[in-house]
Amino acid sequence: MDLEQHDAEIQENLAYWNKKPTLRKVYRGFHEAIGAQLSGIQGHHIAELGSGIGNIKEVIPDCIRTDLFPNPWIDQMESAYRLSFDNDSTSDLILFDVFHHLRYPGRALEEFQRVLVPGGRVIIFDPCVSWLGRLVFGICHHEPIGLREPITWLSPSDWDVDKDDYYAAQGNAYRVFVKDVFEADLNNWKRVLCRRLSAISCVATGGYSKPQLYPQSMLPVMRGIDSVCDLLPAVFATRLLVVLEKKD
Repeated sequence: MDLEQHDAEIQENLAYWNKKPTLRKVYRGFHEAIGAQLSGIQGHHIAELGSGIGNIKEVIPDCIRTDLFPNPWIDQMESAYRLSFDNDSTSDLILFDVFHHLRYPGRALEEFQRVLVPGGRVIIFDPCVSWLGRLVFGICHHEPIGLREPITWLSPSDWDVDKDDYYAAQGNAYRVFVKDVFEADLNNWKRVLCRRLSAISCVATGGYSKPQLYPQSMLPVMRGIDSVCDLLPAVFATRLLVVLEKKD
């Protein structure tokens, strides 16, 4: 899949989103969980990278929505590797289903360090590959998990960000933040949170394109199931919420 195809997928997701009210409610819950982790630092930017269909403003209205592609709901175009924000100008950066698209996550985190104020936060919401997560993302999703593929932390010296192509490895956030395969490379960050969520209520909506497996009236019951399954994250977690804070 190239970048143009990725943009086409965003347009398809928007069409599905408008038809699935239960999915919208589940995602609102995700956004509320993200909003609860904002730094609270006033007078600086809150920005979402890779905003996709741009629905986060329903919960965080002052969030700047950014993406690689221009769309009517996108506030400005940004690359995670080369942000237009000034040094120490941003309080929070939100990456919702974006971290696993970063071919060079260490390079992106260096850029996040540049634009964040001390105490500013990176909030990452990404797939989690528990036993259930491997099934969900390995069989029911077109992007690779990539658990056996090497993660290239930093970009080569001759790499051109303008020529970056499409990349996906859905297991990367799990490997970096749960398995700690790059623990030494995160010394500039304070780890505030690493929470694994079952999110079965989301899986059973079918996501954007698959059939929904329960009626909207059953959402409270499904959220109760989520709470129980959250107690066994190694088995049931399909989502990962990570909060990193820039050290003083």
